[in-house]
Formats: sequence, C-alpha cells, structure tokens
Amino acid sequence: MSILRVDSDFDSLVPPDAKIEKVAGGFTFIEGPIWRPSGLLWFSDVIGNVTRQWSPDGRVKELLRPGGYDGNGLPPGGYVGPNGATAGEGGTVVMCQHGNRRMVRITDDLTVTPIVSRFEGKKFNSPNDVVYRSDGTMYFTDPPYGLPKGDDDPSKELPFNGVFMFKNGKLDVVITDMTRPNGLAFSPDEKIFYIANSDDDHRYWRRYDVAADGSLHNVETFRDVSAEKDSGLPDGMKIDSLGNIWATGPGGIWVFTPGGKHLGTIKLPEQPANLAWGGDWKTLYITACTTLYRLKTSVAGQKLVYS
Repeated sequence: MSILRVDSDFDSLVPPDAKIEKVAGGFTFIEGPIWRPSGLLWFSDVIGNVTRQWSPDGRVKELLRPGGYDGNGLPPGGYVGPNGATAGEGGTVVMCQHGNRRMVRITDDLTVTPIVSRFEGKKFNSPNDVVYRSDGTMYFTDPPYGLPKGDDDPSKELPFNGVFMFKNGKLDVVITDMTRPNGLAFSPDEKIFYIANSDDDHRYWRRYDVAADGSLHNVETFRDVSAEKDSGLPDGMKIDSLGNIWATGPGGIWVFTPGGKHLGTIKLPEQPANLAWGGDWKTLYITACTTLYRLKTSVAGQKLVYS
C-alpha cells in the first residue's frame, strides 16, 4: 500500500503521514459502499450476491442474501449480485441489482421495493451505479457486466449500454454512446456531471454540463488513461467538498482537481472498485476486490443529497 503524491497540493487532502488500513476481508468482489446515518457501512458483494454491513467495532453482518439476483440459471462466479448504492429519500438506500436487472429501494428493516426495471418495455442490462441530484432526479448506468456473455448475451434486450435519468416517474436515456458507462458523480454545485467508462480499450472519464432540467450537454473527455501501463479500469468515483474528483482507475484511486489536474494516486494491494466517505466525513472507505480498506483524509467528502 502506498500513496503517490504527484503534486504538493495533494498534502492538503491526504496528510503526509496518512496510513491505509485494512478493516475487513475474505470477500469475493466487493463494491457499492455507502455510509448509513446509523453509523454503519453497507456494501455489496457482486459475485457473492450479498449485501453486507460493517460496523466500527469490526463486525461484518449479512443483510441480504440474495442481494442482487433472486433467480437461478446464471453461471456461478458471475457478476449477478448487488452493485452501486446511494442514499434515497426518507433514509432509504437505493441500490443497483445486476441479476434482477433493476433499481430497488431498501428500507432499514430490509424491505426491498423495485423502482424501475425496463426502458420502453425492454429489460435493463445490469444497472451498475447510481447517484441523485438534490431535486430527487436519479441517474444510473447500465453496462452489460451482469450478463454472462456481455454485449453478446442472448438475453440482452437494449441495443446500447446507457445512462438513464428517472425524474417524477418518467424514465429517459441521456447517454447511449459509451461502451461501458460505470461510476458517476455530480460536482458540489450540481452543474457538472462526471462519468467513468470502464472499457479495457477505452479507459476514460467524461464531464458534461447539467441544464436546469437535468439534461446533459457539452460533453468533453475529462481524462483519458487508456495508455497507462497499470491494470485497472475507471470505475466508482466520489467528489469531495471542494469539488476534487476521487476516481478508481489504473493502479488505484486517482485524485483530480475540478480542472483535471492529477494530484495523486492511492495504491492498494488489490484494485479498488469504489469508495465512499463516512463517519466524520473525513474517513474514506474503499472496496477493493476481496477487502475493505479505509483512509483518513484532511478534506471532507461530499455528503449524499438525502443523507
């Protein structure tokens, strides 16, 4: 474990003496961390098909098994379980379910209610990550990772891998030209929308301007890391309270200024898939393959809009 400091400004975000801690392990492929108001961390196991809870005393508890796929017939070891999650209205958790191919809402008593599962009568591929705007508009990505054969799977019904906007009960597709749309986030003022493309051949992050009605405009490539030698794909991302972008990518977690300047990279023994602040909002929790890590930061994370 190490921290690569590319620019001296990174020291104001992560203290020079900061240590990366392992807090839990032995999972299969974990994702979607989200801090709960009760002082607990929920996270997904995409291959294990489980939603789990970690508490500050170190205990790990299963919450939902199955967590993302209630049926049968998919091969073992596939990415069929739950994935990204965010804070929903009224203290609920909104979660992506790969195998069930839908977005769901989960209450504290673990009641699961479907939100949306089809676009124009066709099933989603496998919803992957989700974020809300403060007006209650939900955005989520839909790559084909939960389908055994990906784009070539016979059960794939949509001809694209899209990004959707769900507002006032109406579902629209807002991006259709990305090969593997994945992690997504808003700038603190919600005027900029960031999204990761997790394709081996096209590893990049985009940014869009956000109109008042939530539509996306003026796309540009924020950063392209396709030529990087380190393995790992742009995946989950979060924004801190200053607007800096913390994004999983080749070799670890890349930290950028809003202007795109690379400040540093957090490197772990396993490739990280996602991250979330919690606790005092200066504790960063990282899901990396089989292990949950944490890191103390000097900057606070951006709080979820419903938290």
